[in-house]
Amino acid sequence: MAPKRSTSSTSAAQRNQPTLSFGKQGSARVTKTALAQRDSKTTKKDNALLEVVSNHAINQATTADAAIEEQADAELEEIKAVKTEEASSGKDEIETRARRITDVQIKKYWRSKEADRIAPRVHQQGLDVAEKILREFDMSGQYGPCIGIARVKRWRRASTLGLNPPLEVLAVLLKEGDKNKTRMQRAHVDELMSSRFIET
Repeated sequence: MAPKRSTSSTSAAQRNQPTLSFGKQGSARVTKTALAQRDSKTTKKDNALLEVVSNHAINQATTADAAIEEQADAELEEIKAVKTEEASSGKDEIETRARRITDVQIKKYWRSKEADRIAPRVHQQGLDVAEKILREFDMSGQYGPCIGIARVKRWRRASTLGLNPPLEVLAVLLKEGDKNKTRMQRAHVDELMSSRFIET
């Protein structure tokens, strides 16, 4: 059975809904011009707002990148300062041991990590061994969160807490720090999480 229609002429007016009015000679006249003008104005405003918000998001992401790089630089400078102070007293044997690790030992460490896996890693074909080791360190939750902290600082914190992070990771970080690759100090997950787009 078909639903009943209300024949009230005031119902459309009460709901503030635009109506269609038809002339006697069959010509159709639509009285929705105010609605169309309002929509065009809002799209202009929406586009301007979207541009402002996206520019702000891009600037925020770049400041996050700069903050991580600054933190990594400060940590490396602190390591160098501590190294010069402790070189005479011999306290920082961990860093000395990390610097003695060769590239062959790092590759051997990575091969042993790969041998422990059941399935091969995916989406890492274009990465070098150092980046693979660092990404595996980023994904190891037992060393604490990796977002918003430099990798060197995260390694030092884990070592201070007695979590025994791999010495090979510190060796890779120190070698990359010597090459002045500050980009290596930021976790890949951190780069992914600080997206430049804002969901609405």
